[in-house]
Amino acid sequence: MKTISLFDRPLEIRDTETKGRGVFALEPLPAHTCIEVSPVLLFEKDQYVNHGQYTVLNEYTYVWSSGRQGLALGLGSMFNHDRCPNVYRKKDELNRCISYFTLRDIHPCEELCISYGEHLWFDDGGSTSEHNHYDLPEEEEGSFFQNLLL
Repeated sequence: MKTISLFDRPLEIRDTETKGRGVFALEPLPAHTCIEVSPVLLFEKDQYVNHGQYTVLNEYTYVWSSGRQGLALGLGSMFNHDRCPNVYRKKDELNRCISYFTLRDIHPCEELCISYGEHLWFDDGGSTSEHNHYDLPEEEEGSFFQNLLL
């Protein structure tokens, strides 16, 4: 599995026509490449319920354990949603980070998207997929995806 250096990433944030800002590839990226490891800033449940949910942070946080919310720093909170994503995210609660991996080969200028799940708080009419969900490829035992999901 290839990992891209923090300072030598062929990625950029740019405006999209329908989704606000998003993350885009500047060059081809092979499948299964770790493109980002974002440290997570955690909000305790009471902090989030009393304050955070009433701010712009509400649109950028991830559900974490024990009712907490996590804000992925770096590019982690900039990935837009797609019903058929080309990026997979893996939460590491112990180390308080989220890693992002390409699910397939990525073309230059392609937007890198994750799935926000089934229960969206917005109309995803701009989503490029006809599917209502995504499935990770079926792989044999010991494969990249099987190990990633552990």
